[in-house]
Amino acid sequence: QVQLVESGGGLVQAGGSLRLSCAASTHIFASYTMAWFRRAPGEERDFVAAISWTGGTTDYADYVKGRFTVSRDNAKKMVYLQMNSLKPEDAAVYYCAADTSTVLAAHSRIETSYEYWGQGTQVTVSS
Repeated sequence: QVQLVESGGGLVQAGGSLRLSCAASTHIFASYTMAWFRRAPGEERDFVAAISWTGGTTDYADYVKGRFTVSRDNAKKMVYLQMNSLKPEDAAVYYCAADTSTVLAAHSRIETSYEYWGQGTQVTVSS
């Protein structure tokens, strides 16, 4: 059984930065595609970023390109989301997700592709 736990959320000023972390319990973490999704109040959960199991390939939603960076450390079983130039519209609960597929592809943007999810961490951005 895989457990994912997000941390690092909080309140930041617009234009500021925040780094989210996701800790995984799986022993085969290096074989998982990992992703971040977010859900704003009253909205659907949207794709933010994904990273291949080697860390060599990433994918980002258009609205975060150039501002957010996803990375991973397989030795530490950690995934990170560095968020810079935060905007008020970035405020949401951010979720870490794991896909047992080793291939990062178009399906990696689909919520149902992920078998494991964390509980989420709240990010609030003030204007």
